[in-house]
Amino acid sequence: MNFQQLRSVRETVRRGFNLTEVANALFTSQPGVSRQIRELEEELGVDIFERNGKRLTGLTQPGKAVLPIIERLLLEAANLQEAGNDYAGLKSGTLSVATTHTQARYVLPQIVQTFRQSFPDVRVALQQSAPEHIAEWVLSGKADIGIATEGLAQFDGLASFPCYEWHHAIVVPENHPLLSEKKLTLENLAKWPLITYDQGFTGRSHIDDAFSAQNLQTDIVLTAMDSDVIQQYVALGMGVGIVASMAIGPNSNQNLKAIAADHLFAPNTTRVAVRRGAYLRAYTLEFILQLAPKLKRAEILAAV
Repeated sequence: MNFQQLRSVRETVRRGFNLTEVANALFTSQPGVSRQIRELEEELGVDIFERNGKRLTGLTQPGKAVLPIIERLLLEAANLQEAGNDYAGLKSGTLSVATTHTQARYVLPQIVQTFRQSFPDVRVALQQSAPEHIAEWVLSGKADIGIATEGLAQFDGLASFPCYEWHHAIVVPENHPLLSEKKLTLENLAKWPLITYDQGFTGRSHIDDAFSAQNLQTDIVLTAMDSDVIQQYVALGMGVGIVASMAIGPNSNQNLKAIAADHLFAPNTTRVAVRRGAYLRAYTLEFILQLAPKLKRAEILAAV
């Protein structure tokens, strides 16, 4: 039994049983992948994969039992290498951070800048996507850290921690009638066409929940992942925007006005997540602590 055999099995499942893609991912040949799988099956005395001719179609029952063990073995092998690097004093490498556009654009620049001052030889690779993809990337090892507002706490394989709270705000063009409201209500807001985030992004569920709780129908005419895009369409007069308050600043559209909405929508909590069982390099821990300074190093390690 060797690690190449284990990697072949794991990657086969990840690639939907497409051996051509597995071979490309492992920088080997398709016959080589097939041989590694067959040799492991012969050694274990069971078939790991179901087959239709030469094509793999799924996992057998023994395969379903074996796969989590293979995942753990490969994770611990990676942890062993990371531990060796740490104790050897290695402070270089790549920190892969999966996050949403809002976090990458408005929160992380200062964090990354400060982090790089402490670890100048560590390259930071930012990957942006939806929260569910962020979770998948961290679980699969494609990303070291995941940062998002929604969804990360729902995955048992992730250890997630609260970073900070933030609120939504309303953005409207200059001289918009809503600016004359003494205290904006959801009922008044629902009378206007709305522009806000896609489902699953940047606290969108809290927006929907607030209107639903008061049985208010909304006309959401446009959605986007990007706060800047939302504000651009608000500036064109297409509707009233609901964005993260952190997205409103000196560099925002000067023709727009912001209205506080803390009283309208529940606060949002940005969370940082890592894979349970993963070995956290010293610089990975430092990045998390800079992002969430109220966390304790021992607290993070105990959860992971």
